[in-house]
Amino acid sequence: MTQRSTPRHRLPHGQQGRQRGHGLARIALACLAGLSTLSGHAPALANDYPTAERVRYVLDCMRANPGPQFEMLSKCSCALDAVAAEVPHEAYVSMSTAANAISIGGERGSELRDNESIKPQIKRLRELQAKAAQRCFIQPR
Repeated sequence: MTQRSTPRHRLPHGQQGRQRGHGLARIALACLAGLSTLSGHAPALANDYPTAERVRYVLDCMRANPGPQFEMLSKCSCALDAVAAEVPHEAYVSMSTAANAISIGGERGSELRDNESIKPQIKRLRELQAKAAQRCFIQPR
């Protein structure tokens, strides 16, 4: 067995973990800063969705895709993050409003359903949602 030539310094009991934790936090912050610089996007782009909108999306997703609560919470949060990475909140609101509006029944709804200008928005939203579901392992019903 070999012995160290330099003395081993010990921190007082309880401070060893704190020192290690600070180092890990610094490394994590440096990695996040580096990733945001490498990607060329500001980190706030995917986070411009208000909290209430995020919660509403995840709850709607969980309602549409029944399963174990914690699992679906994780999968649906992943799906929203995938959508948010693709389009800013303002564009998402426009697309989802168009998609929801075509479900209005009667005459008012028929005007929207027959409107050709909103169909590309609806198609884009459906594509984003399908891509996000596949990426986050949400099984189609």
